Amino acid sequence: MSSIRPNQGGPYGADQSVGELLSQVTSDVQTLFHQEAELAKTEIRQEATKAGKAAGMYGGAGFAGYMTLLFLSLAAVLGLANVMNAGWAALIVTAVWAVVAAVLYAQGRARMRTVSTRPEQTVETMKENTRWARHPTS
Repeated sequence: MSSIRPNQGGPYGADQSVGELLSQVTSDVQTLFHQEAELAKTEIRQEATKAGKAAGMYGGAGFAGYMTLLFLSLAAVLGLANVMNAGWAALIVTAVWAVVAAVLYAQGRARMRTVSTRPEQTVETMKENTRWARHPTS
């Protein structure tokens, strides 16, 4: 940017032509947009880093939950093995998990069938915009 000249009230001197002034303003605007873009990139990187750390914590929580269920299942097998054959105890716990898996699968499949592959509201809004653009007074 230009330096401020005395008694001229700003960075753009009175003795400069309109072309020079426009050139400087354009340069300043480009610099401003570049700086804003860099700021936005920096902010996005920071937010992505925070999201990555949170996702890692979710992953750790998921693994810890998995291990909890694994050892709880093992405890159930060992508990049942006190009153019956260990093989049957393991089979019963496995059957319980199979039922849980089947129920979750059925619920997930039912919900997936309700997912629309076409954004209905957006398509309708675009059609309305197109109709309005063709006939803006109606």
